[in-house]
Formats: sequence, structure tokens, C-alpha cells
Amino acid sequence: MSWDQFVIFAIVALLCWGIGAVAAWRGKRQWMVYTATLAGLAVFFAFILGMWISLERPPMRTMGETRLWYSFFLPLAGIITYSRWRYKWILSFSFILSLVFVCINLFKPEIHNKTLMPALQSPWFAPHVIVYMFAYAMLGAAAVMAVYLLWIKKKTPEEREMELCDNLVNVGLAFMTLGMLFGALWAKEAWGHYWSWDPKETWAAATWLGYLCYIHFRMNRRQKVHKITVNFRVDNWDRYNAYNNVPVSVWLNGVCVYTGIVDFHAYGVNYITFDLNVGALEGKQTIEARINWDDRASETRSNNNAVQAQLEVKKYSELSTSAVTPSADYIE
Repeated sequence: MSWDQFVIFAIVALLCWGIGAVAAWRGKRQWMVYTATLAGLAVFFAFILGMWISLERPPMRTMGETRLWYSFFLPLAGIITYSRWRYKWILSFSFILSLVFVCINLFKPEIHNKTLMPALQSPWFAPHVIVYMFAYAMLGAAAVMAVYLLWIKKKTPEEREMELCDNLVNVGLAFMTLGMLFGALWAKEAWGHYWSWDPKETWAAATWLGYLCYIHFRMNRRQKVHKITVNFRVDNWDRYNAYNNVPVSVWLNGVCVYTGIVDFHAYGVNYITFDLNVGALEGKQTIEARINWDDRASETRSNNNAVQAQLEVKKYSELSTSAVTPSADYIE
């Protein structure tokens, strides 16, 4: 395998990733999202594997080879994020970034010798770089979302948008931590010590601490928010039959915030109560309770499985007082 075949593999992989991104954006045919994206990953990884075999080393020595891993892990990070939180834009974002890196490699592939320098000939080198690539992909997506919320969107960020940034940073920092541990083991084997505070290691630590401060700040903010209590009841209108393990879910602005299971006696009633963190939400919000939602079409009254309500979240102010001495001098 050589760079001469790269254009063929790249075009096929980009077409698959583009189809998956469009299907995710439209929100239909989930099987197409996964099939197309995974097919593109398989094609692209086949080229990386072929390069690995022909070079007789991991293709991570040059900037061009490094861009291969960026192009591969961005869609991988996108499909993992999409499968977990269903953010329909994430695959489009990963596709565009992969396209940029692939185009750079097509126009200027940096190809060097086959032999790695002795310090890089370590079993810890490959996992260190690969894990860092994945972390950069997740943190890069968080950075783009932050730019959108700070300078492009004109309204106050919604809680689900802030949760998106939090989730991306949490995953990215976890992989960055793992990458730093792999790097320390690699440094110990290559140079005899785990950490030397050279400029690269110092800035890696500064970046890690910066994201850690962000996570603690956001956790502290979430702990200060108020909760609301949600109460609703679900009924079994069948006078003769009991039902067990009936799923119940509650959705806030289209995001699932509660799931549970209820059992019904014949013509029975169940009351459900739980606390809901409203976070940084303000204004009118839509909350919906659903019961037996996936199997509702098989019921006699299929339109009677959900109920909606509107709630309004208002900003509150923290007030503090200080002692005033009676009969003291007037201060303007």
C-alpha cells in the first residue's frame, strides 16, 4: 500500500461519511446513518492498515500520516457521540473536518523514511497518539460549539446546549488523561523518567488543568440550581386485565429526563413523582409524559399515551444582608 492509492480510499470513505451525515441531519433511516458511517470508517482504516503493513511501523511519523488518524477518528468520535446523544449536526461537523484533513493530504502528502527514531520505537507510542487524536476530536467539537454559543447565537444558551459542551469535554478530558498516562509510560521507557517538564509536557498539563477547571466550574453551577417536583398519574382503563412492566418516560423539550416501570391492576391507577433539575433554563418549557410509547400503535386508544404541559422557569436573585448599627451615622 502507498500514497498512490490514497485518493481512491479517501473518495469512497468521504462519500460514505457524507451519506451518513445527510441521513443524520434529516433524522430518518437510522440504519443508513450507522451503515454508511461505519462503512466509511472500514474503508479508511483499510488504507491505514495497508500503510502500516507496507511501512512496517504505525503510520504516525509524519504530519501527513498524523492527518490520516485525524481523518479517521473524527467520524468515529462523531458516530459515538451521535449514538449516545442523537446530536444530528455532529456527523456533519466531523465530515467537514475530515474532508479538510483529507484534502491537505491529497495536495501535500508528507512521505518520509520507513524507520522511526529509536525513542519512538515503543509499544506505548501508538496508543498514546491514537488516544490523543480521539481526545482532540471531542474537544475540538466542544470548542466549535462554544464559539457558536458565544458569538453566533444571539440568545442565552439552553441547558441542553450547555450539556452538549459538558458531555464533549467530559469525554475528551477522559481520553486526554488516558493519553497522558500512556505518554508517561512511553517517556519512562524511552528516556528513563515519567515527566520532565519540557515545553510540550508543560503545555499538555496546562491544557489538562484548564479543562479540569471548566468541569469543576460547571459541576458547581449545576449543584446550585433549583429543582422542581413533577407529579402525574397513569391509568389502566381495562376493567378486567392487569399489566406489568409498562414503561413510562418524561421528556423536557424533547430530551428524556426520566424513565421508569409501572405495574397496573385491573382498572388501576399509579402516581409518579420525581425531582427535576431545571438547570439554566429560563422561560416557557414543554414537559411531556409518555407511557408504553413504543407499543402504542397496538392499543385500542393509541392517541391516549402521552400528555403535555407548559412550565415557566424564572430567574432568581441571591440576596445578602449586612448588619446595621442602630442610631449610627447616615452614609449616603
